[in-house]
This record gives sequence, structure tokens and C-alpha cells, in this order.
Amino acid sequence: MSSLHDTLRQVFGLAEFRPFQQDIIEQVIAGGDAFVLMPTGGGKSLCYQLPALHLRGLGIVVSPLISLMKDQVDALVANGVRAAMYNSTLEADEARSVLDRLHGGELDLLYVAPERMMRPGFIRSLEHIPLALIAIDEAHCVSQWGHDFRPEYAALGELRQHFPEVPFIALTATADPQTREDIVQVLGLHHAQQYITSFDRPNIRYSVLEKHQPRSQLLRFLGGQGDGSGIIYALSRKRVEEIAEFLVEHGFPAAAYHAGLSADSRKYVQERFIRDELPIVVATVAFGMGIDKPNVRFVVHYDLPRHMEGYYQETGRAGRDGLAAEALLLFGTQDVATARYHLAQSANEAQRRIDAHKLNAMVGFSESLTCRRRVLLGYLGEQLENDCGNCDICLDPPERYDATEAARKVLSCVYRVGQSFGIKHVVDVLRGADNERIRKFSHEHLTTYGIGQEHNHAEWVSLVRQLIHRGYLLQDIAAFSVLKLTPQARQLLRDEETLELARPRVRVRKVTKKKSAAAIELSTEDLRLFETLREIRKQLAGEQRVPPYVIFGDATLVEMSRERPASESELLQVNGVGQVKLERHGATFLEAIASDE
Repeated sequence: MSSLHDTLRQVFGLAEFRPFQQDIIEQVIAGGDAFVLMPTGGGKSLCYQLPALHLRGLGIVVSPLISLMKDQVDALVANGVRAAMYNSTLEADEARSVLDRLHGGELDLLYVAPERMMRPGFIRSLEHIPLALIAIDEAHCVSQWGHDFRPEYAALGELRQHFPEVPFIALTATADPQTREDIVQVLGLHHAQQYITSFDRPNIRYSVLEKHQPRSQLLRFLGGQGDGSGIIYALSRKRVEEIAEFLVEHGFPAAAYHAGLSADSRKYVQERFIRDELPIVVATVAFGMGIDKPNVRFVVHYDLPRHMEGYYQETGRAGRDGLAAEALLLFGTQDVATARYHLAQSANEAQRRIDAHKLNAMVGFSESLTCRRRVLLGYLGEQLENDCGNCDICLDPPERYDATEAARKVLSCVYRVGQSFGIKHVVDVLRGADNERIRKFSHEHLTTYGIGQEHNHAEWVSLVRQLIHRGYLLQDIAAFSVLKLTPQARQLLRDEETLELARPRVRVRKVTKKKSAAAIELSTEDLRLFETLREIRKQLAGEQRVPPYVIFGDATLVEMSRERPASESELLQVNGVGQVKLERHGATFLEAIASDE
């Protein structure tokens, strides 16, 4: 399959495939279906872009994110690929031009919004065109278990009937086990090869601070970020505007972004952000969906996200270039109370139950005293063998204690109540609570009733959550979030191992000023060249009216600055430099590198 590597190098400027990419591409080229679960920034788009260039016909990419379409089409065109998008943002003449190119066989890839894709007339028109593949991006949107369920997206399941011989590839970065099963069912991917890669983004540092004068905490954090680009998320439009105004008053270039602003205002803010003209955007969670900007250095959640999937996806917008990035969450108990109040207003009991489970998992992550990454990955179904070494808990560890006996009490109690109850009830039994629910099930007669008087309710809840994070217990979302023992629990119950856990703490981690991502990677001399290349990139991007990363990403400039290529052949070996970009920009960057003393 050397031709795949040739395309990887010549078109995309990449030296090697990331894990699973080549397997997925070969599966699709061979005519098979694929279900791909890969983290944000993990290289999902290449899994359908590259096979579309090797197969006869047109590659169709269905995406609900208009901004992502534009970013990816811009990047593909910059690489010399015949790509276009077809959505509601196009003027009538632009839409006709795209359709003319489509029917004239002049496109390799076409990005389509789901509502356009499912129009009967559009589907009929595609039945007369050779199709290389159909890719369903952001596939979690088809699932009622997903955090971003869209009923109109579920209609995509009908595509299989219209195009039974065309290979399908469904891709998402965020899907728990229930969501994965739903995606397969809805899209008819029963025979698809599944590729579940690691969710881990080791370059992102996860930190949680208890909310205490949050504006001051935010200023201290931003003071350590230099001129890095970042996103600050808040839940309400009013708060978004207040924070943006506050930051501008304190000397931080920032702007607000939310649905209450005019379309032109939102577009202006987004364009300035992706062109590196505006360092900070304060936004509601809709911002950043589908933005391919690789050099976001930090993401701050000023308010508690409603679910782990959203938190993972939003923090994943940082550090897509693989360089160091940071995710800060400000966690307050009032946020939890507000979220639970809003949940209670829902008339849909089943959805309310799902949302409550997801919120509880988010609270558990925020209150965790174990490695943040282990908690996050564990929720997504991936076990991390060792602590990550790059989160606030690992870098500033809490006090630890021998929790073996207390943990056994919890596990025994979960077993005694038939693995059929949630955290609160198990803790009530342990503490010997006298309430109607315990009497209803006669749990006051269990041997584990009242054996946990030595800890208060909050301490037991913390311990249970740590056992979940460590893999001794799991919460079954499909069965009212009841606690169940895992195989790992047996070893602890049989006295075959001991367990050390962390004590709760209240002190706030200090945020210290740190070097920029590029500065961490480069020497002083190479950093000077990096800044020169950034200026050249900015000038070229302005002339071509594209985001700077469409010219070259930060990681590519870092490699140029470190390796200092002196010829076209050497420059072509830099990751991110393909044949078309070499022809367009190679001479300019080689001259700058040669001129640097």
C-alpha cells in the first residue's frame, strides 16, 4: 500500500499514519464499513479524506457543523484537493456552481449538511453519480444517549437503503458504550469493523479549582498563559458578556460569542479568532464546534459543564497540534444546584434520568481526588493503568490513607443490596439511616447496615466515587445508575490486595506563569526563528484570506525552526509540508530560514 503513504506525504505533508488510521483507510478502500471512535485532534478526517482520493467516484461527508466544513474545505483546497461544501450558507449562484462541479465529476470530496443530504431530490441526484464513500461525522448526534442528540440526524439511517453498495464510515470523538451501540443500530453498521482508539490527550493538563472569587482565579490563570489563544466557556449569555467586558477592562483582548448576537457579529468574532487576531473568546458551549484551529492553548470552563462528553469535547479543542495545552474547570456547588434545578424541569422522565446520570458523573470528576485523566477516560470506557502525571492531582497530590477496610465495607454493601441501588442509598445503609426507602426494602436487617458510622455522608460519597474511578464499581446508566461490582472488586473483597485513596482537600492550587508551548519545544535561538516564521505565515494568510493554520500549523513551524531545512527536499520532510504547499510557500520559508543568523 505504498501509494497510501505517497498520498499521505505528497498531499497532506505527513510522514506516517497515526494509530489505526491506515487500518481504517484500507478497510474503507476494500469496500467495508467502519465505525471510528477517535479523540478530537486524533486524525479522524484523514480516515475518509485519503480513501476518497484513492477510490473511484465522489466522497460524501455529512456533518452538522458548518464551521467545520469551511475549515476542512479550506485546508483541503490548500493541499490541492478538489473539495467543496453544500449547505445553507451558500448564495444561490455559489450553490449552483457546487452542483455543476458535482455533476461534472470535478470534485473528490463534498461536505453536506444533514438536512440537505436527506432531501429526496438530492438523494436521487446522487444515485446517478459514482460514490467512493459516505462519511457520517459527529455520529453521536444520531443517538438519544448522546450528549448532542439531533432528531434530524437520526434520519441518516435511511441512507443505507439508497446506497447499499457504498462503504459507510461513522466517526465521533465522544461516545460512551450505550451511545456506540445506538450509532451502530441507527446507521445500520452491524457488519462494520469497529476501531476504538485511546481517548487520551496526554498534552492537555486537566485542572479543577473550587470556585472562590472566580474572576480573580481567572485573571491569575490567564496571567500565566502569555499570548496564547484560548476559549472561556460560560453557561449563560449574560455571564459571557460580563466576563468578556471584565477581561477587556483588565487588559486581556477578548470578545463575547453567543446565539443572542447577530450572525454578522458572531462571524466577525469567529473569523478574528481563527485568524489569530483575537486571542480570547468568551462563549457559550456552541462556540468552537467544528473549528479546526490547532493552536488553542487553553480552555477554561467558568461554569460546570452538564456532562462529561461535552467537557471532553470542549477541552479537546485545546492542543490539537500536539503541543502543550491546559484545561481549567472552576467548580462550585451552586453550579450543581442550578443544573439539578434545570434538570427537574424536564417533562421527559427517561431523558431526565439520563441527564441526571451524566451530571452526577461530571460532579464526580470535579470532586475527584484521584488522577483526573483516569476519571475522564474511565467514564468513556477506557482504563488508564497508571496516573497521568499531567493533571492537578498528579502534580500536587492530596494526602493519602489506607482505605482498604472502608472500601470493603462499600463493596460488601453494594453486594448485599443486590447491586440494584445507587450511591445515596448505599451510603444511607452504611450509615444506618432510618428512612422510608430503607424500611421499604428491609435493608435495616442487612449485615452492612450501620457499619459505616465512622465517616460522614460526604466522606462516604467521595470514597464511592473513587472506587468508581478506580474501576472497582461501575454505574449502570441504562438501569437508573445503580452500582455494580466489577471483576476487580473480588480481589479487594477476598483480602488479596490493599487500597490507598486520597483524603478530600479544600486548598486551591496556585497557578504559576509558564512558558509558551513553542518555548517549551525550542531553544532561544530557534524560538526567534519561530516568531519570524509566524509573522510570514500571518502575512500570507492575510493575503490569501485564510486562517494562518491553513498555511502551516504551529507544530510545523516548530519543526522548521528546530530542524532548519536548507532545501526543498529537506523541507518536504517536515510534517505538514506537502507537495502543493511546498510549491506555493516553500521558497518563502526556506529564504527566511536561511536568513536567520
